[in-house]
Amino acid sequence: MNFDTVIEAKNIVKKYKNFILNVPEFRLPKGFATALIGENGAGKTTFLNCLAGIRRDFTGELRFFNTFDRTAVDTDPEVKERIGYTGTDNYYLPNWTLGQVDELSGLLFEKYNSEKFKAYCKELAVFGAGPFEKGKKINSFSDGTKTKLMLAGVLARETDVLILDEPASPLDPLMREKLCELIRDYLNRGEGKSVFFSTHNISDMENVTDYAVIMEQGRIVEQGFVDELKEKYIYIKGEPSEADTAAPYMYTMSRSGYGFEGICLAENLDRLAGLKVQTETPSLFKISVAVMRKNSLIK
Repeated sequence: MNFDTVIEAKNIVKKYKNFILNVPEFRLPKGFATALIGENGAGKTTFLNCLAGIRRDFTGELRFFNTFDRTAVDTDPEVKERIGYTGTDNYYLPNWTLGQVDELSGLLFEKYNSEKFKAYCKELAVFGAGPFEKGKKINSFSDGTKTKLMLAGVLARETDVLILDEPASPLDPLMREKLCELIRDYLNRGEGKSVFFSTHNISDMENVTDYAVIMEQGRIVEQGFVDELKEKYIYIKGEPSEADTAAPYMYTMSRSGYGFEGICLAENLDRLAGLKVQTETPSLFKISVAVMRKNSLIK
């Protein structure tokens, strides 16, 4: 499917001693929430950090908003203003107070709104049911609360794209649901707002995901709009006696005493004709697990 983009990447390569990130081509859809899905160590953080300008020690080309190249992240104030980022490492210094975070954010970003920051802190229950405490230090917060604080800070800015690295991981289930709500609200702020977030478990974020990118061993192994992926892959259940017959045509399959189940490519479904199988539209979670399993070193 053709779509407008906010970020395009070509031939992105970052080499470590025992790992290589290698992305020949990537296009981030404009106006959607895109999930970067992969197991721990798949290369998600490295890739996001390359896109956000956190990492610079990689080769390849980047293009932002169909106008700016990769150097613009460092040199052009407009690009810095339009991209918001949160990472797995807290980028607020531990000894900073909330008042300092608020003040410094206003100095760093022209389109930062202090009142919105405080409102998001309240909405995300950074202080529970209490008031905003400007003297409270960063190192007094839990990991989950630090993540909520970073989200409040980036949402208080006027940006066009958010790059969020594992934003749901330290959050409890209620706050994960709240995060999905905030992402949808952000997308509805104006035409073209886009979000790119990473996760190793898509189940809690599936209802906010429009486009999915699945990464394994530093490579993008599948991507597409969720509705298209759910047409490409079919979930199958069958009887134990028919498992061997079905196996050659299954994308992934597991067996038990009760039968077999797994994912089949829709293009191979006709090959199972005559077998007593049940078919279902798979969840994005099931598709992701199947694709990762197919491409993982761990079988």
